[in-house]
Amino acid sequence: MSDYVIDAPAVVALPVAGSDRRFPVRRVYCIGRNYAAHAIEMGHDPDREPPFFFQKNADNLDPSGTFPYPPNTSDVHHEAEIAVMLKTGGTNIAVDDALEHVFGYALALDMTRRDLQGEQKKLGRPWEIGKAFERSAPVGPIHPVAAVGHPSAGRIALSVNGEVRQEGDLNQMIWKVPEMIAYLSEYFELAAGDVILSGTPSGVGPVRKGDEMVIEADGLGSMTVSVA
Repeated sequence: MSDYVIDAPAVVALPVAGSDRRFPVRRVYCIGRNYAAHAIEMGHDPDREPPFFFQKNADNLDPSGTFPYPPNTSDVHHEAEIAVMLKTGGTNIAVDDALEHVFGYALALDMTRRDLQGEQKKLGRPWEIGKAFERSAPVGPIHPVAAVGHPSAGRIALSVNGEVRQEGDLNQMIWKVPEMIAYLSEYFELAAGDVILSGTPSGVGPVRKGDEMVIEADGLGSMTVSVA
């Protein structure tokens, strides 16, 4: 007999490149406006102000390669990102020690209902309705640090139907991965299974049903996602 009054939710687990074992997800933290050019295109100052984060849900991460166009929106945007997967955590982690907590990296998309997000911004309300909807974070296989190291520079790009929309370099991140981990650990107790989406370069834009998105980054290969 189960100890629960309802069926327990399934564990969200992502594939690991070169392994039959999977990575269980605990929380998903997303940094906003972490590339200067993207901050500018969104109408903000690119100076190095304190970082800010919002959250998606663990089951928003989707490795299927298909993105279902969501309801109640007419303006869904792509945001190409690198996801950072933690194997350990803690509080008040020093910047110099932060990378010791990383299991690996993956390609990811922070799909955004931009019209709904914009409405919430005007009202001073949270962004979840624009950011944390079902299957809003397509993600590729996780590449362990043992295989790829810690990517800190190199091209990241996204194309839609063969046309390059986003292109940047990982070294253009305003807040680097160790700094993100250290900052988050001052406000949250990080733990194994936590995922950090590290921001997107400029060029975000809309997708439509039938589009094909391809995201690629040096050292992490490419990922194709179809808009259903």
